[in-house]
Amino acid sequence: MTHDEAVAVAHEVARGLAPGAIERDRNGAQAVPQEALDLLDGSGLLAVTVPSADGGPGLGPRTLAEVGRIVAAADPAIAQVPQAHFLMVDLLAVHGGPDLRKRLYAAVLAGQRIGNALAERGGQHAQDLKTRFVHGRLDGVKYYTTGALTSAWIAVSALTEDGRLALVFVPRDADGVRVDTDWDVIGQRATISGTATFSGVPAELWLDYSSVYEVPQQFGARAQLYHAAIEVGIAGAALADARTYLREKARPSTEAVRTGAAKATDDPHVLHRYGRLASRVRAAEALLAEAARTLDETGLVPADPDAAARGSLAVAAAKAFGSEVAVEAGSELFTLCGTSATAAKYDLDRHWRNARTHSVHDPIDWKYHHLAAYDLAGVQPPNHGQL
Repeated sequence: MTHDEAVAVAHEVARGLAPGAIERDRNGAQAVPQEALDLLDGSGLLAVTVPSADGGPGLGPRTLAEVGRIVAAADPAIAQVPQAHFLMVDLLAVHGGPDLRKRLYAAVLAGQRIGNALAERGGQHAQDLKTRFVHGRLDGVKYYTTGALTSAWIAVSALTEDGRLALVFVPRDADGVRVDTDWDVIGQRATISGTATFSGVPAELWLDYSSVYEVPQQFGARAQLYHAAIEVGIAGAALADARTYLREKARPSTEAVRTGAAKATDDPHVLHRYGRLASRVRAAEALLAEAARTLDETGLVPADPDAAARGSLAVAAAKAFGSEVAVEAGSELFTLCGTSATAAKYDLDRHWRNARTHSVHDPIDWKYHHLAAYDLAGVQPPNHGQL
């Protein structure tokens, strides 16, 4: 599969997802979106970043960002489901042993998805882990487990008996694995990123996760790039829906009629606001593309810390700005289209809810902070470029 072929497949998947996006948003965790996920899993897109040496297309960040953006414009919840899957594919490429790569890459190439169980509740922060992997058994409780409910495999972070961080891969249907549908949020509802419980789960496939972030690398940046693609996709979808509504349904305001406007698109204030928003969405798309190009240049494990910093900061800019524009587009849509656009039958508020829910995945203020610190004083991002 080439880049152009992957993009064409993404458009095909998006066309299949779009008609059911409103229903999936309304159903939330009450109805597992299996048909939509089957469409994604069977598309071949899950394998786009599998290295060519392991039988995959070996495509990089440019493809990943564009595929994510296209699918997210149709349904950002479905687009988010494989976000951690792509991170796992990257980690295996560098840190997976031959047996681990062979087994899991074969599954991915066959259309099987890897879900995640990384974050936990109740600690001082999401990575204050209580989950343990001791004597080949996994015990713990995770939350924000996007994709785990419907995946073939689940990647679980856990501490070993000697305090090292391990990434353990267990089959979704293994004894002792339970994934709940207790996901109840205002947006990104169809991700069903609820609780996963692991009770004495036997596991033999794992890698040392502690060492991953001890050197300059771009794993976090590539994971954040996909998150940025989701935000930019939401922004584009909100703009597209605003365009359609303005052309087909919106009426001009009384003030606009007094100045000679025959339709909503004649209103000079509508034109100003729409033009401003469209420009910001295009700018977000450009930043996303630039960040992807930068990561293509640096590779997964850059040769020097400064290269890692450049990659992470390029993604930080795309993620921060894209998040702001997505939230803005989801709100500005109603300013442009008027009261009738708030009717529940259109479900146009899903764009704002999805953007607002996803945009607080991590604080964008810190991204702007690190961008400024590097630009003004040459201060490299912390954690070897892991923002």
